Parts: sequence; C-alpha cells; structure tokens
Amino acid sequence: MTTTYAALLRGINVSGHKKVPMAQLRALLAELGHREVRTYLRSGNAVFTTDAYDATDACDAEEAEASLAAELEKAMETHFGFTVDCLVRSGAYLKAVADACPFPAAEPAGGQLHVTYLSHQVGPERFAPVDPAAYLPEEFRLGDRALYLYAPDGLGRSGLAGALARPALLKGVTATTRNWNTVAELVEMTRD
Repeated sequence: MTTTYAALLRGINVSGHKKVPMAQLRALLAELGHREVRTYLRSGNAVFTTDAYDATDACDAEEAEASLAAELEKAMETHFGFTVDCLVRSGAYLKAVADACPFPAAEPAGGQLHVTYLSHQVGPERFAPVDPAAYLPEEFRLGDRALYLYAPDGLGRSGLAGALARPALLKGVTATTRNWNTVAELVEMTRD
C-alpha cells in the first residue's frame, strides 16, 4: 500500500545554521527509495510517497512514522555531517490534526495559529507549571502528539510560546512548530 508522508525537519536553515538545500533533501529522499518527493519552503518540510511500510492500525502507523524518521535522520547525518531531528507524519495524521484544531482556523491569520508536532503523546501534567491565565489572550491546547498555540500577535512576540518551549517541559520530546498556513499546505500536499 502506498502512503504519503510529510517529513518535518527541526531547526534547519535558521540563521545560517544547519544548511540543507531543498534540492539535496529531495535527492536524499529519492535515494532512500521514496517517490513523488516535493519540498515546501526552506524550513524543512518534505512530502513523499512510499510503500515501504504497510500500516494497518494506529500503532503500526506510529511505528512506520518513527522508522521513516530514524532512517531520514541517519541519512541526513551521513550526507550533511550534522544531526537533524526529524518527525515523519502520514497525510491522514496531518489531516486529523488539522480537523481537530480547537481554535477557529478560518478566522486567525496563518501567523497567529501554530501546531507544534511532538514525537510522542504527552499529558497535560507536563505543562502544569505554565499558568495559562498569565498569557491571555494567548492560548494552547494539547492534541494527538500535537500542541495547538493561538498567539494573536504572532509567534515571535509570544510569551506563551517561550514558556511552552522550555527545555524542562520538552525533555525527551522532539518538537517542531509550523504556522497554520504551512499546516494547511502540508495537508493538501499529502492528500492521497
């Protein structure tokens, strides 16, 4: 069975660090045997199809995503000479996350609404040290291996984003954030 996935790379092409040209990323994914490889923006979003993993249930799907991410991380370290944390998510997962958004996605501009994709599910107790009332009108909600953030003044001015990204809160979790415009585009690009 062929499945379409998105690879979400964390922390590349930021301030001149960990430079990953998108053409090289596409070539690397093709060398790994993936097809229909496309990239979106320079910030580390790649879409590809593969039939290497046949995921028949949610547990298998998460295992397939983790295996694909580990394969890509290893290939990137070999090719580029530095480590890059990667999350791989199926098109079905990306659509489910977008559909489950607790904030009205049609109203805020793309820079006001964000999804932080997480390597595994975390519970609300992890974020208990963050007082939501202290950051209003900013808000966050947890989803399926995702954290939704509404920041009306944008991510760069968000105090809540900084509080949620503290290393102590994300210890042992790979996390990478995308604005709502990118979330929506990746859903479209991975639509089977």
